[in-house]
Amino acid sequence: MARSKPTDSPAPTGKAGRGPGTAGRGRSSGTAAGATASGATASGATAAGGPGKTGKAGKTGKAGKTKLGKDGQPKVGRLRKIGNQARMIKQAYSLTRKNDPKLPWLMLIVFVAVAGVVELLAVLFGAPFLFIPIAIVLGVLAAMIVFGRRAQGSAYRQVEGQPGAAAWVLEGMRGDWRVSAGVAGTTQLDAVHRVLGRPGIILVGEGSPARVRGLIAQEKKKIARVVGDTPIYDVIVGDEEGQVPLRKLSAHVMKLPRNLSAAEVNSLGRRMAALGGPKMPVPGGPMPGGRQMTVSSRQVRRR
Repeated sequence: MARSKPTDSPAPTGKAGRGPGTAGRGRSSGTAAGATASGATASGATAAGGPGKTGKAGKTGKAGKTKLGKDGQPKVGRLRKIGNQARMIKQAYSLTRKNDPKLPWLMLIVFVAVAGVVELLAVLFGAPFLFIPIAIVLGVLAAMIVFGRRAQGSAYRQVEGQPGAAAWVLEGMRGDWRVSAGVAGTTQLDAVHRVLGRPGIILVGEGSPARVRGLIAQEKKKIARVVGDTPIYDVIVGDEEGQVPLRKLSAHVMKLPRNLSAAEVNSLGRRMAALGGPKMPVPGGPMPGGRQMTVSSRQVRRR
């Protein structure tokens, strides 16, 4: 006869098939397995939590990174900005004092005069000690105004008559002025600079008036085909009749009537791009007394 197969399922083999004597071990193994599973879960949690911690570290890393401004350049802290401005003012003062020996005495006289007037008013109102800080602040402010005017005049006197002086002045103007230096010129260093702004197109020529007028006329014809009815102004830098002195060039351009809106200036700028950039290597700005003078004098003028 054929044997009948047992109805009970066979005992599992291997570690799981150990007898009751190994039950403790089994429980230990189960516990260990549970612990291992818990450990695995913890490891998984750690692994899952790893990116979070890494994210925190990443935040720290982000905090440690250099922040960039809208122009893509690293942001500078306020204290560093103040320090940079103080160094530039000191540099401008040193350079201006060399060309203007009277500057320290004029600043001192203005400071004493303004502070004295304020303090005199304070005495009349019966509060002399209360107005001392105000007198000092107003005296320093008046002295700085005198310093800025003298520094600007000294800078203009040094650059006047040098190639690129008009471009240097135009590039230092405040506001949305798009300057293209040297769009036309001659081998004798006569140059025409193009300025785009709210008034329209301003062509500024420097050099020999006879040659510059021809350059401006040619540039006007070329621009008129692109800008249509947009106003085109022409200015010749010089001290003769009908010309604009270099020291008054910035004020003259900024006083022109506002004929265009900001959107129209942007649209016109895109059309003007078809004309291209400078046609001649005009200096980016004369450097009287060295490179430092250019930076410092612009800083003083913009204050």
